[in-house]
Amino acid sequence: MSTTTGTSDSKVLGVVVLARHGDREGFYQNSTDYTPSGTAITALGNVQEFQLGQKLRSIYLNASSPSFISTVNTTVVKDAQVQIRADGGGEGGVIFNSAVSLLQGLFPATLDYKTTLANGTTITAPLGGYQTVPIESVEPGNDISLEGWTSCNTFVTATKAFYNSPSFKQKAAEHSEFLDLLPQYLDGRAVTLENMWNIFDFINVRYIHDATFAKSFPENYLHQARDLANFHEYGIFSSPQPNGIGNIAGQTILPSILDGLASIADANNPLKLVYQAVSYKPFISLFNLTGAAEMNPQLAGIVNYAAALALEVRQPNAGGEPVIRFNFKNGTDDEEFNRYNFLGSTNDVSLSTFVDTLKPVAFDDLPTWCKVCNNQQDRGCAMLSTLSISSTDRVSPVGAGFVGAGVTLAVVSAMLAGLYLLGFLTIGKRRRGSKFGSETDSQEMKI
Repeated sequence: MSTTTGTSDSKVLGVVVLARHGDREGFYQNSTDYTPSGTAITALGNVQEFQLGQKLRSIYLNASSPSFISTVNTTVVKDAQVQIRADGGGEGGVIFNSAVSLLQGLFPATLDYKTTLANGTTITAPLGGYQTVPIESVEPGNDISLEGWTSCNTFVTATKAFYNSPSFKQKAAEHSEFLDLLPQYLDGRAVTLENMWNIFDFINVRYIHDATFAKSFPENYLHQARDLANFHEYGIFSSPQPNGIGNIAGQTILPSILDGLASIADANNPLKLVYQAVSYKPFISLFNLTGAAEMNPQLAGIVNYAAALALEVRQPNAGGEPVIRFNFKNGTDDEEFNRYNFLGSTNDVSLSTFVDTLKPVAFDDLPTWCKVCNNQQDRGCAMLSTLSISSTDRVSPVGAGFVGAGVTLAVVSAMLAGLYLLGFLTIGKRRRGSKFGSETDSQEMKI
């Protein structure tokens, strides 16, 4: 493992970045199906993300950096050169707001962000040239790619099996004395290994924000809770087999990563910087799928706030096909991004090897998800079942949205037709005034 600085054996063509959200308020998620509660980002969380954006800018948008991406406009952002996606579920606005703060650091305000009007007046954007970068909010109800585990019945079954496994029960027995010490600090929360993520999150949030708690809670307890939470989450969000259900958070995000890498490597495509704002879960699955956790055991667990993975697409100076470099920064614990070994290699991995290894387990189409998750009801699966769409037919998240809209329209139309036939609904023309003062015809419905 080495830092990314000082490398001149290849040129960076572009980068795909995954970043966890910043510091937030307390958060609870069900220990079995991971149904989340609400929370909110803090001022600290916004600062962490802003600083991460500045760090990424210093690496990739700084002409003096050895990893400078020369094809990206470094002053005024060009929409065609960047793609930003943020998980709109789970922790909700925390992840989206983290993306907003990161982009402020990555593309800061500039007086160059201005326009000249036909009358010769020059207008500079507010706040000294604040740049608004388009962010796609990825809603779990319409798109499975950033939250593949949500409403996944097979995932729930696997989680329960993990809790009943000999290794889990042995871990619980080995640390029972430590768990017995925690109730006095947990404000009535259930103290079981099954609830370990919620225990750790409660402790961690209080340790950061509550001075009284931080003074009374032993620091070594925090480390022990973290270790148990790492065991807990790695056991749930990874699988020994690449196509195992525990890897679903990585399996569903992989297509957008692979598409981003391919676009960056394409000299005719302007896209050079892809950023996806996510929770900690895809990191665990991806570190497992890429073998990074096996080669670097410190990666087998929960990543810190504002942690970021940077998959660089590099063109070797000696020629040949592009290669992928695996760089990771674990939040504020790391001052710099570090280079990690992955896919069994101690060097950069060719793009074709990366794709050939991971593409077979990648999917983000709704029919496949419904089949893998044994779900015929949620996230659009009921609509697919109604329309008898084969799992071999690819339906994009956007397409699935149109399917849902079509089915909804058909149901509403049928309902209105029934009301009309029963005499509860009449349709007729009436005259009304428009907002411009003229009269127009309109349809009136009475129920």
